[in-house]
Amino acid sequence: MRKLQNAIAVNIALAIGALSAPKLKREEGQTFVEYALILALISVALAASLTLLRDKIDAIFSKIGSDLS
Repeated sequence: MRKLQNAIAVNIALAIGALSAPKLKREEGQTFVEYALILALISVALAASLTLLRDKIDAIFSKIGSDLS
């Protein structure tokens, strides 16, 4: 009798879990946040690299401008 009660309790718990599982499987918002974080990281890295290379970039464009004149 005890095994039957345990089996019924487990089946009920699994059924209740299955009803709430679709709410946990929604990943649309999670995916959007992940892409936004990746984009923010790339933006910060790009801004930092352009800041560090500012003098070299300025020299390259000045050379190109003087060569065209």
